[in-house]
Amino acid sequence: MDNANIYSVSQLNHAAKMLLEGQLGQVWLTGEISNFSQPVSGHWYLTLKDENAQVRAAMFRMKNVRVSFRPQNGMQVLVRAAVSLYEPRGDYQIIIDAMHPAGEGLLQQRFEQLKMKLAVEGVFAQNLKKNLPHFCKTVGIVTSPTGAALQDILHILKRRDPSLKVIIYPTAVQGNEATAEIAQMIDLANARDEVDVLIVGRGGGSLEDLWCFNEERVARAIFNSHIPIISAVGHETDVTIADFVADVRAPTPSAAAELVSRNQDELWQQLSHKCQHLEMALDRYLSGKYQTLQQLNLRLQRQHPQMQLQAQSQKTAQLEQRLQNAMQRLMDKNRYKMTALSTRLANNPLPHQVQKQGQYVSQLQVRLDFALKNSLNKRQHQLANLCGKLDGLSPLKVLSRGYSIAENAQGKALTSVAQVQLNEKLTTRFADGIVISQVIEIN
Repeated sequence: MDNANIYSVSQLNHAAKMLLEGQLGQVWLTGEISNFSQPVSGHWYLTLKDENAQVRAAMFRMKNVRVSFRPQNGMQVLVRAAVSLYEPRGDYQIIIDAMHPAGEGLLQQRFEQLKMKLAVEGVFAQNLKKNLPHFCKTVGIVTSPTGAALQDILHILKRRDPSLKVIIYPTAVQGNEATAEIAQMIDLANARDEVDVLIVGRGGGSLEDLWCFNEERVARAIFNSHIPIISAVGHETDVTIADFVADVRAPTPSAAAELVSRNQDELWQQLSHKCQHLEMALDRYLSGKYQTLQQLNLRLQRQHPQMQLQAQSQKTAQLEQRLQNAMQRLMDKNRYKMTALSTRLANNPLPHQVQKQGQYVSQLQVRLDFALKNSLNKRQHQLANLCGKLDGLSPLKVLSRGYSIAENAQGKALTSVAQVQLNEKLTTRFADGIVISQVIEIN
């Protein structure tokens, strides 16, 4: 006898447990509950049987708290369990991880299988999901034309954004025909390409009621859509395959309507803020140009020769023209923006608010035009005064009043006889010309 092949009972049971868990692992099985018990520990112990066999089963408290019904003897259930063995007694058993009533449980099993299949294919990948448009002009709704979900969506869209165009793609959302109709309506919307976003959904219901949104055909239609799709199926706690595939999941149909609609009060507030920013920007722009003009004026006041004065005057005129052109372009640009915003807001059927805000914008425009023109006229007048003063201080003006300027051969102006030498040639500048002379005598 080979001692290497001799097992203890503990070793045998452990080896059998490892073999069962390694070979079978987790399985789905259906059967009838018998011998159900729940001791003070909170764990469930039961026997799962069919016509020909039975197996002991356990479901620990941390798992059974998720079960939405109370198991009863004689109830048919579908369970997901791990095959194992209780080593101290050598009892073969299963450890249940999830439990569903037989009918609902089969659907849940199909749900998990399809979810895993599509996940492996990458259908749920986040990097493939499309962004919703920032501003929707037309929204499509794939749902029942007689359902409460459609009325909820239309009510919210009318309240938040009456200008939003709505196209309904009617379909059944429950029953045998629903799967094919939903997929066909999604394909039709993509073929027509007449909406910016699609809402696909319905109101709440049981797992069977919502099952068409767990079908692979609907999932493929959503995935292949080039139009962004919002899934809005049932209540917030309802989760379907369509929710995983869609670009955005809304917890309810009403929430989907909130996502695609614009709030008019927010738009008015944005316009008001833009007007304020425009006024502040223009004030800063004018202040900066005024400071530049003052600096140029100070520089001109410190320079006397006529040629430099003329050059600076030309430069100042050019700067003034550039300032006027820049201000005109800025005014035209912002007037165009205000006109565009006013036109967009005028399309909304809110006459009183539109008229009120339109008048306010017009008043701002008039005030802005007046302020700009008044500021430019004021700066032009100041510049003319400064140029007149500078011209009055010009050396040529002094000469025209009968004075002259004597310069030596180096062109330096003479202010004292001490700067003059005998026989030196001098240049005397008059208003209408110059005289060159030679020093004969110094007194």
